[in-house]
Amino acid sequence: MREFKEITPEQFVHSPFQLLDKEWMLITAGIDEKVNTMTASWGGFGVLWNKNVAYIFIRPTRYTKEFVDGSTTLSLSFFPGSYKKQLGYLGRVSGRDVEKIKESGLTVLKAGDGTPYFEEANMTLFGKKLYAQELKPECFSVEGLDEKNYPLKDYHTMYVVEIERILVQA
Repeated sequence: MREFKEITPEQFVHSPFQLLDKEWMLITAGIDEKVNTMTASWGGFGVLWNKNVAYIFIRPTRYTKEFVDGSTTLSLSFFPGSYKKQLGYLGRVSGRDVEKIKESGLTVLKAGDGTPYFEEANMTLFGKKLYAQELKPECFSVEGLDEKNYPLKDYHTMYVVEIERILVQA
């Protein structure tokens, strides 16, 4: 089993543009003994309500959304580039249809509070949900963004998550 060490949010010095757009992340949550995950590349990090937060976006059709909605905590895991194939697979298939985590070959671990994450990740952020809101078409202020990104009108839900803990590979 790989060794992890905990760092503080102030020690988190990664570019969100590199992490999210180029490396992607897995959003993972569990309900009872079931776990589901999805690949994501939209989101960000910052400070809101005097808390260190991440904000993530999930479409209503994603199976992982049921897990995120049904849980108070979740994890955001980042992987070395050698896992791009697995991340692509986890973004393409639904946990409704296949045991995609098992098929990916990744190993689920559980934090002390039961939040699932992955042994193979080189960094995992553990968060507590603070806020969720569906995006609305009338709130777009730049013409064309709505039509380009939501031709099916399947607007994401935005989640604001307080980062409570960060583990990195030792």
